[in-house]
Amino acid sequence: MADRETTTEAERRGREAAALVAAAKAGDRRAFEELYRRYQPRIYALALHLTGRPSDADDITQDAFLKAYNHLHEFEGRSEFFTWLYRIALHRALNIQRDRGRRKTVGLDDPRLTAALAVDAAGDPRRALELQESYAHLLAAFDAMSPTLRTTVVLTTLQGLSYKEVAVVLDTTEGTVAWRVHEARRQIRAHMERLQKEPTPVHIRARARRISQENDAAKLEQAILALLPDAKPRLA
Repeated sequence: MADRETTTEAERRGREAAALVAAAKAGDRRAFEELYRRYQPRIYALALHLTGRPSDADDITQDAFLKAYNHLHEFEGRSEFFTWLYRIALHRALNIQRDRGRRKTVGLDDPRLTAALAVDAAGDPRRALELQESYAHLLAAFDAMSPTLRTTVVLTTLQGLSYKEVAVVLDTTEGTVAWRVHEARRQIRAHMERLQKEPTPVHIRARARRISQENDAAKLEQAILALLPDAKPRLA
């Protein structure tokens, strides 16, 4: 019953989006403004998680919607509008990643870390210090993954898309998406295990061991979601 309700809700959102797209194609600017209102937070979150820079996320978001608006006549409706929009934003984000290369470290001023601590520490300085190191290690592991794996994790875990939807966005198969999520989990655990073996202070090795054990017991989704609370809202 729950699955049927979820499907019905998704179908309703799809029909609403299709109607807005049709109206926007006919010249209704307010319809496109409504599409922007619905999807802007998710496109921004997607861009921020992939680049780690608010300025890049702003640029990617604006570029994606501008391109979607200018090329709306080319959208034939063979996929959901948000799927098409995601592909536009992903292409821009991956170009920026390629130009700048992989992030080397996670600074304490990383906006993803700052946002997570603001929510999860709830103003408690001691709790913030405890979480800061754990979250920084997890973000470093996330950033160390390939763009393909990071993108898959963002779409499935942070954006809440189904494997089927992600397969459409990334032009691949559901089986490949499932393998990528599995591989991302493996790499997260491997990163934490390396921290336990490297010549680092005892308290860092102990923290890495605890995180690694938690990730064995819990899913990668739970660990990454703890880091990036701004990505949790579902599609409106």
